[in-house]
Amino acid sequence: MSDIEKYLDESLPFAERARDLVSRMTLEEKASQMVYTAAAIDRLGIPAYNWWNEALHGVARAGTATMFPQAIAMAAMFDPDLMEEIGAIIATEARAKYNESARKGDRDIYKGLTFWSPNINIFRDPRWGRGHETYGEDPFLTARLGVRFVKGLQGDDPKYLKAAACAKHFAVHSGPESLRHEFDAVISKQDLMDTYLPAFEALVKEAKVESVMGAYNRVLGQPACANDLLTDILRNQWGFAGHFVSDCGALKDFHMHHKVTDTAPESAALAVKHGCDVNCGMVYLHVLTAIQEGLLTEEDLTPCVERLMTARMKLGLFDRDCPFDAIPYSENDSPEHRAVSLEAARRAQVLLKNDGLLPLDVKNLTSIAVIGPNADSQEVLMGNYNGTASQYVTILEGIHELCDGKARVYYAEGCPLYRDRSEGLALPGDRLMEAVTVAEQADVVVLCLGLDPRIEGEEGDASNEYGAGDKAHLNLPGLQQKLLEKVVAVGKPTVLILSSGSALAVNFAQERCNAIVQNFYSGSLGGRAVAELLFGHYSPSGRLPVTFYKSLDDLPDFTDYAMEGRTYRYLKTAPLYPFGYGLSYAKFNFADLELSAGALRPGEPLTASITVLNESAFAAATPVEFYIRDEEASARVPHFSLCGLARVALAPGQSQRVTVEIPPRCMSLVTEEGERVIEPGDFTIFAGGSAPDERSFELTGTRPLCARFTVQ
Repeated sequence: MSDIEKYLDESLPFAERARDLVSRMTLEEKASQMVYTAAAIDRLGIPAYNWWNEALHGVARAGTATMFPQAIAMAAMFDPDLMEEIGAIIATEARAKYNESARKGDRDIYKGLTFWSPNINIFRDPRWGRGHETYGEDPFLTARLGVRFVKGLQGDDPKYLKAAACAKHFAVHSGPESLRHEFDAVISKQDLMDTYLPAFEALVKEAKVESVMGAYNRVLGQPACANDLLTDILRNQWGFAGHFVSDCGALKDFHMHHKVTDTAPESAALAVKHGCDVNCGMVYLHVLTAIQEGLLTEEDLTPCVERLMTARMKLGLFDRDCPFDAIPYSENDSPEHRAVSLEAARRAQVLLKNDGLLPLDVKNLTSIAVIGPNADSQEVLMGNYNGTASQYVTILEGIHELCDGKARVYYAEGCPLYRDRSEGLALPGDRLMEAVTVAEQADVVVLCLGLDPRIEGEEGDASNEYGAGDKAHLNLPGLQQKLLEKVVAVGKPTVLILSSGSALAVNFAQERCNAIVQNFYSGSLGGRAVAELLFGHYSPSGRLPVTFYKSLDDLPDFTDYAMEGRTYRYLKTAPLYPFGYGLSYAKFNFADLELSAGALRPGEPLTASITVLNESAFAAATPVEFYIRDEEASARVPHFSLCGLARVALAPGQSQRVTVEIPPRCMSLVTEEGERVIEPGDFTIFAGGSAPDERSFELTGTRPLCARFTVQ
């Protein structure tokens, strides 16, 4: 093969091919590749490419695809294995759709293979509207789920990426949405390294994530997309070799809102020099001007473009023998994939309360009332950053499916999600009395309340009454609390199905409802999963990936990024529902916790084993949670931290021995200077079906087992 075709030589390493390809580009051609709408370079055989695509819980914004539960719901599964399977399915459907688009010359937005998912920011405050895009509040859980999702999405081919994942938003971002373009997240070095960075480090080092996206806000005074964290930690310390992308419009914030630069060319130069390779936005249209003004050189652009071309080569976009080119369109939205979505929705349901009402026996019912603004809502199935499903099953429809010919289903909206009336000419509360009437007619009430992505989400996407997508409070919006109180006052057995992407302070419901299920946003078939849960087709096994607080009074100010007083790791008050909590229809016994060693040297791994027995007559699955507590720390450490998890499915009377490895990192602490060290001293491992806090004990009646070991 001649030298002029070296970049097309599929036997050469991608980086070498990319260097050769970029060396043949003119300055203008290099600049044209650094915007998300990368131009075609016909003379080099480079087709146009749009870098922007989404796959938070299924291929998004590109037509029909399997719609899985929203990210926060998948986190509630506490199931890394299923997360990887879901990632692999998304990648298969991505290739099926890309292959067809490419054959037809469609290079539009949302048609590429570079997916800006997952969102691994820490959900530190329940007011944050975008929190349901994340895997919750815990760095360990976020890292474990994120690593497996990325591995599934990128695939295990020895040469090619099936799709390219992106860890976002690097590195300290969780609201407020209304301030994100101007806000400076001021944090301690300890919180940075202990809470905000570990999941990113895991995705870079373990999952080899291809891309990282920067946030809008500043971090310690510097814009996130031109921050020393990008160079000093991400690339130099962690060895990240992939490409870095700005959040959309983030670079214009440099001069328009953060005021760290004065002009667009200055902003472009600042981002390029910090290693931001591709701009979602238009600031990099000023790269050539920045060069003319002496702010950049062509040599500054070269490594950025080389990284971008390497990424496209890893995806096989210039090769003839990429194995993923053979995936047919029929693999998209297949019955097998939809079955996995339904199973994920089942595993994501969290039973928060049950006085014995659940599961319902349809043979003992003549009628059931389904009430509430979320009962027949497709919005609560979808979450945000979603695709289009070929079938939706709302909660009302799911209940109709299982009650057909067996019990009458009454339905009333009760009230809108957040407005005060359903009909514009009516008085406020125009549907309340219908709900009371329906409740009076029925043997049991299923009340479907909460939020939906229209009122919690990203600035500009959500259209809530409070603005910007964040929540102003933790209460049920609109007339929902009034509806709840009126329906409960009827006196019928009542199940509350709470659909939301974040924690709500449902203190009244905890006191007065017979059962409560946290549904999150459970995917296109989520209503079927809810109905099956209600009627005992399976036992719930979901666990809360976030703390449910009793009141905003229990939280620091939203703009305070310090972790003190936040999340289960640093909370100072008793929560309504704790992290890691969830009930089952079955009764599990946890016994015989054993550690592989009673004493370790620093850096040595530890294994913990426990026996799980299903003592009930109900076949069921349960997560097994392992937590660690440092008993002799010299610096501030969490009360305890998740350090291992497994999931077991057991028939009645069946037992299983479960063993997990506790990584040495979980025995470390972060000093005030941000250094991670493993100190000698005593540690306690807790293992069981919940976290080792008092509120979990109050709600479950059981405590995890514990065992001690020493780091010498």
